[in-house]
Amino acid sequence: MMAEVFKALGDPTRLRIIKMLASNPDTTLCVADLAGRLGITQPAASQHIRILKHVEILEPKKVGFRTYYYLNPQSLSKYRVNVDELFELAFARCSREETCKENAE
Repeated sequence: MMAEVFKALGDPTRLRIIKMLASNPDTTLCVADLAGRLGITQPAASQHIRILKHVEILEPKKVGFRTYYYLNPQSLSKYRVNVDELFELAFARCSREETCKENAE
C-alpha cells in the first residue's frame, strides 16, 4: 500500500491539491474549485482526485449536486507513522555502518 501512496504523492499536481485542502479555511473543495485553482481541466482534476481517494488521502462529501473533498486525517496519520518508521530504520542502520557516512559525502 505504501508504494501506491508514494506514487500518488509523486505527482506535483496531487501535492498541490493536498496543500490547497490543508490550507483552505473551509477545508473542502469541489472538482471545479480545484480545477480552477490549478489551471487544469475538470476531467484532469477528477483523475488526480480519484488517485488520492484510492489511497484514502481524500474523502468525498456530497452536498446537493456537488461533491466536496477533504483530507482524511486518519490515513495521513497512519502514513506518517509508516514513513517515520522507515526513516528511523534507515538512520539506525546508518549509525551502525560507517559506509553510510562515507556515501553521504
